[in-house]
Amino acid sequence: MKIAVVILNWNGLNLLKSYLPKVEAYSAKADVWVIDNGSTDQSLTYLAQSHPNVKTVALDKNYGFAEGYNRGLKNITADLYCLLNSDVAVTADWLTPMRKHFTTHPNTAAAQPHILDLKKPTHFEYAGAAGGEIDALGYAFCRGRVFATIEKQQEQYKGATPILWASGACLFIRSKVFWECEGFDPLFFAHQEEIDLCWRLHHKGYDVMAVDEVSVFHLGGATLGVSAKKTFLNFRNTLFLLYKNLPKTKLFTTLLFRLLLDGVAGVYFLAQLKPQHCWAIIRAHFAFYAMLSTKKLKRPKRIRPYSFKVYSVVYQYFIKRNKMFTDVVKN
Repeated sequence: MKIAVVILNWNGLNLLKSYLPKVEAYSAKADVWVIDNGSTDQSLTYLAQSHPNVKTVALDKNYGFAEGYNRGLKNITADLYCLLNSDVAVTADWLTPMRKHFTTHPNTAAAQPHILDLKKPTHFEYAGAAGGEIDALGYAFCRGRVFATIEKQQEQYKGATPILWASGACLFIRSKVFWECEGFDPLFFAHQEEIDLCWRLHHKGYDVMAVDEVSVFHLGGATLGVSAKKTFLNFRNTLFLLYKNLPKTKLFTTLLFRLLLDGVAGVYFLAQLKPQHCWAIIRAHFAFYAMLSTKKLKRPKRIRPYSFKVYSVVYQYFIKRNKMFTDVVKN
């Protein structure tokens, strides 16, 4: 099985200097690629001079996470893509268990390792942890991470386990299936495009898995950090996600509940004296309604109802005070 480890880079020269050497050293049986999203910080010069064996695809501008990968991956031939953030530290022989899993589980279309916090390696990391889920209202959470509560890694999530979505921080996906699904939806630009892709994999009957035999360490927040732009993308893309993937019988009521809950979130930001984030939520909703009028959001031809682990993680976390994943899904 030929693996291509593919890093999408945009003005991430310092991250490449910090993390690429080990990716290259520990990926001897794979091709390592960098897709450059129109960087202006000498990233390509550094790669040519310091990592001549790393292959590159140079895009003419920043197309975002979704379309950047779509365009770059068209130039890369492999059986299995590993889409790896530029701020992820890998360990020796990290690819072997993933290669074995995909070889022995033909229905697995996508998978992620356990993702730990580089700054606090005893704990899971926010963006993916031990595998992703969403509740019936579209709020994403993870095994090992519910909102701001991050669990310590104590081997509580053992074995290869089915999940709804695998984190884009370290996403393994069969190339054939990636293109069967036409890749990421470029309308997302960045954030939650991997949830949409994985949900579409479920509609086609494939499995998405978390594989506990591998751990990587993610710095996190290195691209957008905490910003109004990130708030805008998260809220808008959640609406995209629900519209595209929910059965029609659930769609109207779910979007109505989200409208109400997003209003509460806007008031919360105002109370925290963060009006720019409140305005980002308002803009996100108008952007979603405008997109609906263009009919560019495409729903899969077949929608398979998903068995959500919990109806409202917001209710479980903030009202019932259940902070851990196992408590949330149990209740």
